[in-house]
Amino acid sequence: MFKKLSAEFFGTFWLVFGGCGSAVLAAAFPGLGIGYVGVSFAFGLTVLTMAYTVGGISGGHFNPAVSVGLTVAGKFPAASLVPYIVAQVVGAVVAAGVLYLIASGKTDFQAGGFASNGYSELSPGGYSLTAALVAEVVLTAFFLIIILGSTHGRAPVGFAPIAIGLGLTLIHLVSIPVTNTSVNPARSTGVALFAETAALSQLWLFWLAPIVGAVIGAVAWKIVGEDD
Repeated sequence: MFKKLSAEFFGTFWLVFGGCGSAVLAAAFPGLGIGYVGVSFAFGLTVLTMAYTVGGISGGHFNPAVSVGLTVAGKFPAASLVPYIVAQVVGAVVAAGVLYLIASGKTDFQAGGFASNGYSELSPGGYSLTAALVAEVVLTAFFLIIILGSTHGRAPVGFAPIAIGLGLTLIHLVSIPVTNTSVNPARSTGVALFAETAALSQLWLFWLAPIVGAVIGAVAWKIVGEDD
């Protein structure tokens, strides 16, 4: 179990450090910024690389909602759920702390939103709570379906991390303007702790919606998918 939890810690650390780091450090860099498309690919690449690296150890969840969804789908033991979530959240918080330490080394640094998630006034596009809730539920549900389908016994062996990474990239391409894209409560928690906005007061949504979406995705797959 120690190795599994360590793998989840490192995987979630890399997701938050790489994905949120691209948003904080590189997205708006003068003249060379990678923008929303670059940030979207950064998040996808973090999951792809870590799924190949440590996925064979822990299953490569890196996300409390994914762990919940896999538990509902019968693919993950309920007894391991809380330890996995703790490891994921700790990894996210440590990653956000390291990112803050680096970012604050800039002379005129201001944390601002610090890649946190939000709705209404904290939404990049000014989207409402309802819009944010629906987006996060739907996108997380499909993320779970992608995970369960690509790791199914009938799927081509060895390609699941690519499908999952590209799926997360697509999710970000769709929803960065709406919520700055969560679909991952650990990712949302880590950076919210360092944001200079009211991100913590809205964090509840980015636990509730991804978990509800993950459960819906797991149930949907159990209905339409095949048993391994």
